[in-house]
Formats: sequence, C-alpha cells, structure tokens
Amino acid sequence: MKRLNYQIDEDGAWLVGARIVQSPNCDERPNLADIDLLVIHGISLPPNEYGGGFIDQLFTNALIPEAHPYFAEIHELRVSSHVLIDRKGEVTQYVPFTKRAWHAGESSFNGRKQCNDFAIGIELEGCDEEAYCEIQYTTLAEVTDMICQRWNKITKDRIVGHSDIAPGRKTDPGPAFDKNYYLSLLTL
Repeated sequence: MKRLNYQIDEDGAWLVGARIVQSPNCDERPNLADIDLLVIHGISLPPNEYGGGFIDQLFTNALIPEAHPYFAEIHELRVSSHVLIDRKGEVTQYVPFTKRAWHAGESSFNGRKQCNDFAIGIELEGCDEEAYCEIQYTTLAEVTDMICQRWNKITKDRIVGHSDIAPGRKTDPGPAFDKNYYLSLLTL
C-alpha cells in the first residue's frame, strides 16, 4: 500500500499534511477520552456528482441555494465531518479530532445514543450506487490506521457506516462501499 505523507499532530487535533478548511459546525466533546468509534460516510454534491467545491461550501455554511435545485433543500443544514477523502484520494479536514463534528445526527451504537459525542467521522466523496475509487480505500485505510493508533479503543468492530448507526434514516456509505476490502487493508 502506498504510504501517504500524513500524521496526526501531537495534540491529536489535526492531520498534518491534509488540506484544512475549518468548519464552524462543531463544538466541544463531552469527554475527549470517550472517543471509541469511527463512522464512515458517503457524500456527493449535487447528488451523484463530484468536484465543484460544494462539500466545502456545505460544511462551512456557504452553500448557495440557487446554484442547484437540491441546494435549496439543504443550504440551511449545519453539518460537518472531521475528514473528507475525495475521488482522487486527497484529504481535507474540517474539524479537529478533539472536537465534536456534526456528522452522525440522530444515531445510536450498541445502545449508546448521540454518536457525535464519541465518534470520528470520515466522509468519502461518493454515492450509494457507484464504486469508490482504489485511492480512496488506500487513503481511508492509512488515515484509519493513524486514528486507531491514537485512539486505541477504536478497533475493527468499532468501525461502522452511517447506515449502521442511523438505520432507516441513512444509507451511506452504501452497498457500493466494500467494507471487507477496506478492513483487509488495515494494519491494526
């Protein structure tokens, strides 16, 4: 697997080497020591289209409702994620890992509600129906390994899709996401 030039800083906040676009859609975690879940998401804006900078705009509350009919429906959402991996494998970080990103919404894992409190969220640029790119899997695996080394309570059985923690409400990262392949790339 190709090694990337990323590392988590000594404070555990930022992925050094990633593109940083700070989102205001975050707040303090109730307990930093509780981080023990990794949630994988899928996102494309507009739906099923890639590029264009619209994800940055959504996560920074700058989405222009007139730019696309779908944006009129979602431009007032206040959402974010810790990290996005685009179709080229490039990484953007929006929220420090030490803060609570607003990615999971109403959610529950093993009976514990409010997954944003104890989870790190990673978005993959993609959609439910289209295969993710090889470079996204390798980048996701490397970023996951770094996260799991830093927060060793996150193990393979604590890596879930958004659909796993919000069933019936969310479908991402979708059936096109090959979770078994992704997990096979991890070194943990």
